Amino acid sequence: MSNKSNASKFYKIEDGKLVRTHRVCPKCAPSVFLADHYDRWSCGKCGHTIFKRKGKKGAATVARRRRTRTPRKRTKST
Repeated sequence: MSNKSNASKFYKIEDGKLVRTHRVCPKCAPSVFLADHYDRWSCGKCGHTIFKRKGKKGAATVARRRRTRTPRKRTKST
């Protein structure tokens, strides 16, 4: 078993140059790839998510950041 089959999923060589085949995370380093889900691309390291648009062919994507919940205010019960 060789590592060539695993590496070929993420890289290919065209005209003597190394080309990445998957998207990379814009927030992390260029060495971190985004996971390709049916409706989004997501980074496993920082959680950055880019949603795929539905509908028109070749439409742009919408980038959204993961929202954090604000803690609920505690009320005193009587």
